[in-house]
Amino acid sequence: MKESDIRPNEIFDEFLLLASKDILKYFSEPGEIICCPACDAKGDHAFTKDKFSYRECASCKTLFVSPRPSEESFSRYYQESESSKYWASTFYKATADARREKLWKPKVQLIHDILIKYGSELYDLVDIGGGFGIFGEEYEKAYGKRVFIIEPGPDLAKACREKGLEVIQSFMEDITHEQLSDGPKNFVSFELFEHLYDPKKFLTHLFHLMKSGDLFIFTTLSGVGVDIRVLWENSKSVSPPHHLNFFNPKSIRLLLNRIGFEVLQTSTPGKLDIDIMSNNTQFVNDRFWKTFLYQATQEEKTAMQILIAECGLSSHMLTVCRKP
Repeated sequence: MKESDIRPNEIFDEFLLLASKDILKYFSEPGEIICCPACDAKGDHAFTKDKFSYRECASCKTLFVSPRPSEESFSRYYQESESSKYWASTFYKATADARREKLWKPKVQLIHDILIKYGSELYDLVDIGGGFGIFGEEYEKAYGKRVFIIEPGPDLAKACREKGLEVIQSFMEDITHEQLSDGPKNFVSFELFEHLYDPKKFLTHLFHLMKSGDLFIFTTLSGVGVDIRVLWENSKSVSPPHHLNFFNPKSIRLLLNRIGFEVLQTSTPGKLDIDIMSNNTQFVNDRFWKTFLYQATQEEKTAMQILIAECGLSSHMLTVCRKP
């Protein structure tokens, strides 16, 4: 898989350009200084990008935005901004087929395998931040199990309903027990955690909604992933105002344990780190990686990507946890 398969440069760059303009409209206030969202340590300034300041925790290496604008600003941005509308319409529609084949069908199989491993494949499935609804659609098609979608964005919620999916149009933090089905459940979330305004608040609320034995499986970006560490502020994954938190295998365990979750596994099964760096060599200053990317064959790059993933150093991270 190549980065261009799921994020065509022209479309993705247009989205980032619109987002940079929206920052001026929705995020004019200075924001509030926060501590590390994983361990509450004080972060050191790492860099500034599009007027958003990123700090890195000296203790657990979490990368996070601080000062952080108000939660209301982000809520307005996701529901009203031009870049959010572009993401929900143009970007999703242009990449839907490729993402369905390259991302979502393999992810459906992966999630089902994990549920079988932990004996919960018969539970109801709740997709938090269901986006365009492709995962839910494919999961229902493959396994005949209904998927409930929690999606606050009006355009994305509409897209999910048009696929016949059951949608609760709300932020997860506002969901009540009465809105969910009775009985045991599995909760999933993909590429949402890096967007969260307050990850601890999100997890605490989810923990209270869950029953003992329920699973939460989620993917997010790891701030110690090779491509992010090498490209740093020039990484397109570091894209304010969307990506505010970059945990890592160590720090996500710290946070989950603080809430009360039992962490069953963390891994970094990413496939794109080397390809992303290869597409951005003008920003690669490290001598090792510059040399490797210049002279390595495609077979050697593939072998390196596998090694990166196995060593927990890809920027794509998967976590499985359970409420005891």
